[in-house]
Amino acid sequence: MTRIVVALGGNAILAKGARGSVAEQRETVRTACDQLVGLVADGHELVVTHGNGPQVGRMLVQQRAAQLEVPPMPLDVLDAQTQGQIGYLLAQQLGNALRAAQLHHPVAAVVTQVVVDPGDPAFGTPDKPVGPHYTETELEFRVQRADGEDSRDGQRWQVDEEAYRLVDGGTWRRVVPSPQPLDIVEAEAVRRLLTAGILPICAGGGGCPVAIGDDGKFAGVEAVVDKDRTAALLARLVDAEVLLILTEVEQVLLDYGTDSERPLGEVSVAQARKLLDAGQFPAGSMGPKISAAADVAERGGLAVITSLGRAAEALRGNAGTRIVSG
Repeated sequence: MTRIVVALGGNAILAKGARGSVAEQRETVRTACDQLVGLVADGHELVVTHGNGPQVGRMLVQQRAAQLEVPPMPLDVLDAQTQGQIGYLLAQQLGNALRAAQLHHPVAAVVTQVVVDPGDPAFGTPDKPVGPHYTETELEFRVQRADGEDSRDGQRWQVDEEAYRLVDGGTWRRVVPSPQPLDIVEAEAVRRLLTAGILPICAGGGGCPVAIGDDGKFAGVEAVVDKDRTAALLARLVDAEVLLILTEVEQVLLDYGTDSERPLGEVSVAQARKLLDAGQFPAGSMGPKISAAADVAERGGLAVITSLGRAAEALRGNAGTRIVSG
């Protein structure tokens, strides 16, 4: 039996172009869970984690629209809300699919806290885009309605306590810190679930970021932890042999978008890091996945990046991009 951390990309929760209704998400999740059941049937032990970007973005829009009536929630609380929302849909649909296949594995969704360092340099330079895109006119209107003051410096704009950055396409997006994940508070609980034969869903969206105060207590912080970094950490903490990152593409592509574009098959950790340093993988998309995969392989594990529909084949070495130790 191989223990696998399965990291579901956003397309496994919400299809591109969808409006985000519960019916749309439930159908997309059902399709994803049908694929995961195949892995369980093959004898693998799964720990499932997932993204939450579209869902958090929509919650930010809802909060903005209702801010005069309902107090807005900080990002760590929104992370918890999306973990509950997506965890519920995944647990329900995965449980249905497992029972239909006569596989008797209980499923449990765990709201997960991820420890970060409040002194992480990321807190000084927030750069993780979250939420909707704004035109300059829309952001100026936001400034006019702000309670405090604003300041603008080139491609950055501070509005009250929120930072915005000009992104590709000429729009503005809110940016927040994305510190390194150091530990997972519920790691021991997840290990005990696995020992009991329960399939856990955890660390969704990178987890709820928390820091340890001088009093030794955890408290939430305003940040978004990269979900792929957390997935690599989760793999280490639960002693998983494999990190399986399921995304929109069957294989990672080198020289993406150029005439020399080509798929990447199996590479060593050293080769992967060399390609990463050469700028082959953008920081906002494939870069964190390659970095997380290399971290897992460096510890002697196997990391696989592929599409949802090719997961089983990729584990057998017949599809996807594989990063191996050596």
